[in-house]
Amino acid sequence: MSTTTKDKPQAQEPVPRAITSVGDRVFAGLTLGASLLILAALASVFIFLFAKGLPGFNRAAEVYGPRADSFLGYVAPLLGGTVIAAIIALIIAVPLAWGIALVISHYAPKFIAVPVAYLVDLLAAVPSVVFGLWGVIVLAPKMVPAFDFLNSYFAWIPIFDGDVSNSGRTIITAGVVLAIMILPIITAITREVFSRTPRLNQEAALALGATRWEMMRLTVFPYGRSGMVSAAMLGLGRALGETMAVAMVLSLGGWSGNLLGPGNSSIAANIASKYKERSEDLLSVLIASGLVLFLLTFLVNFAARWIVGRAERKMAGA
Repeated sequence: MSTTTKDKPQAQEPVPRAITSVGDRVFAGLTLGASLLILAALASVFIFLFAKGLPGFNRAAEVYGPRADSFLGYVAPLLGGTVIAAIIALIIAVPLAWGIALVISHYAPKFIAVPVAYLVDLLAAVPSVVFGLWGVIVLAPKMVPAFDFLNSYFAWIPIFDGDVSNSGRTIITAGVVLAIMILPIITAITREVFSRTPRLNQEAALALGATRWEMMRLTVFPYGRSGMVSAAMLGLGRALGETMAVAMVLSLGGWSGNLLGPGNSSIAANIASKYKERSEDLLSVLIASGLVLFLLTFLVNFAARWIVGRAERKMAGA
């Protein structure tokens, strides 16, 4: 006769509580304090710009100059010049930076990839004044034949119609200078993201018969998509806020709608050019335009964070 015995309920072992040392608590407090300090700094900058620039939104018409009779008419061309110069820089720099990062991380041998990576990173150490001097003295005169060509054969496009700058100091030249300035940032981040692609995924794609380019397209690019977008957006933020190089290349004035003509400028370059001889009324207008640039940069970074987060959620769902 078999006997059945009821299993006695076993007492559950208590879950050990996480032991936090003094160093862990200090580190957590320091990181929290650093985060709050950054938020406080951003809030203080916004409050300063808003308080000092609020009178600039409603000044007399003569304060805004002969080209505008209101703050909107004053800042809109400058905002257009800022955005157009940054877009031109992105169009040039982003494909070039992605290509350089791909060559350094996957194509070039190590004895070539390492020096090239160092040379590209060294571009970030060059002061913006040097880029501005190079743009004015070297690049601008060499761009004049290209501008004449665009005006002669593509004048049916509104942005290439109108007067052509004889000096070459146009918004396209400023965009080229900005592209070289943001190239190291985009290249460095993209290169790091590409190099961290899991090796097993790449080897699996090659083992299944994929070519080198198909392996890149199927493994490297999807893995690094969020980093590529982050790098491009970080470069965009750098291009939007650049001051000295743009101020040296461009003349005063807002965006006129003609990419080949003079008289274009950006918000940051306009502030740098007019700050020295400003009056009290003009100072508030300049600070108000700085507030517009601050909000624009904040929105760009917010959009970048949203795009990156959306890409990461899609990758996690896949």
